[in-house]
Amino acid sequence: MKKIILLISCLWSVLLFSSAQATVQTAGEVVMNTANEVLARVTSEREAIDADPGRIYHLVNDIVIPHFDFVSMSKWVLGKKSWHGASESQRELFIGEFRTLLVRTYAKALLEYAQQEIEYLPEESNPNSNLVVIKTKIQQSGTSAVPIDYRMHLSGGEWKVVDIVVDGVSLILTYRGSFASEIRKNGLDALIRKLSQRNDAMVNAVVKADPH
Repeated sequence: MKKIILLISCLWSVLLFSSAQATVQTAGEVVMNTANEVLARVTSEREAIDADPGRIYHLVNDIVIPHFDFVSMSKWVLGKKSWHGASESQRELFIGEFRTLLVRTYAKALLEYAQQEIEYLPEESNPNSNLVVIKTKIQQSGTSAVPIDYRMHLSGGEWKVVDIVVDGVSLILTYRGSFASEIRKNGLDALIRKLSQRNDAMVNAVVKADPH
């Protein structure tokens, strides 16, 4: 699971749109127009990021996070029972920690995988659904291409991601399974504490990796 999360985190970071547009673009246009701009940002700031690894968090926050629908993702990843059974405070805490988890994971993977070649495929849509699937393949040296699908929907007039599927494995369903297990054993508050501890550990790992 860790390898999958690392891969999808970087890949989505490479594909997200980094500035607002005057007109609404299709989900496919958002994906394709983003790649070069994000890669340029990483390249131009590489020296600064190497000197201060924590800087990558700001880059991810600036570019990636505005294009996720964290409320919808949190509802789906917790499931109806846990979401509706949670207090407003618990919901806010969970969304915050889940958001931070993705930021930390993306930041860790972005620099390692940002140079992979991306093949864009035609997007898929269903007239009976508000979801659009953007299909891509990631070319990796010495191995077969990895299919990456981005499920997006319109929210507030903008296309936002609600799930990522890498080689048939859904990010939401994967987290949903592990989160449900923790909730059954120890409750939602315990899951939130566990996510907070994991997020802190990831920050400390980046700090320790800084040679300066």
